[in-house]
Amino acid sequence: IIKKSGANVVLIQKSILRDAYNELSLHFLAKMGILVVTDIERDDVPFICRTLGCTPIAHPDQCKTDKLGQAEHVGDVVMEGGNTKVVKFTGVLNPGKTMTVLLRGSNDLVIAEASRSLHDAQCVVRSLVKQKALIAGGGAAETEVALQLQAYAQTLQGKDAHCIQAFAESLEVLPYTLAENAGMKPIEVVTELRKQHAAGVKGAGINVKECCVDDMYSLHVVQPLLVSTSAIQLATETVCMILKIDDLVVVA
Repeated sequence: IIKKSGANVVLIQKSILRDAYNELSLHFLAKMGILVVTDIERDDVPFICRTLGCTPIAHPDQCKTDKLGQAEHVGDVVMEGGNTKVVKFTGVLNPGKTMTVLLRGSNDLVIAEASRSLHDAQCVVRSLVKQKALIAGGGAAETEVALQLQAYAQTLQGKDAHCIQAFAESLEVLPYTLAENAGMKPIEVVTELRKQHAAGVKGAGINVKECCVDDMYSLHVVQPLLVSTSAIQLATETVCMILKIDDLVVVA
């Protein structure tokens, strides 16, 4: 069935419940000139399908011509600087839909940290694509919003004024924490931030390299607007859910 469909390369997903193949099946496939790539991670299947233009199937009976992808050459290559072999696909029919980034490190911890850093960078780019707006980093945006909310709270009365004032104070936790993590004096830094923002320097933020308050726009320290708005929105929704809790039942 696989041979009749025109396939000459078979990709098999890794399975922990049962053996997806055996040595006898690999032997017959090799005699028919069909290359078999085994133990593909489940998370890699959608990426491979988008890259090659193929469709995953659950059984060999479903192997049809319209489910196949195309590539000019498939083979093992040895990575530079080592003896690790990887399967390389070249001559893909519709290139540009996906991109492969190869991370290498001395141990698993270094690779995991590099992977997290790359994922964070991709999320920042994704946020910028979804909402094309940049704001000053270093706690400048949160300080400016807190200052404006505090001014607005003074025009109100009753519980509304107290709620908005508390919300403004909670936003200052971010520059406070940033200064604390940078080894600076957080109270003095937040006070200086308030002073500069009150003077009209809306881009004033924390310069962790020089341990001072500086204009983030002049330092080109910016971040996507969606990152800050999403964080504030999620934190607000979490607090609202907690406030709706009337009682807790402790089960011993």
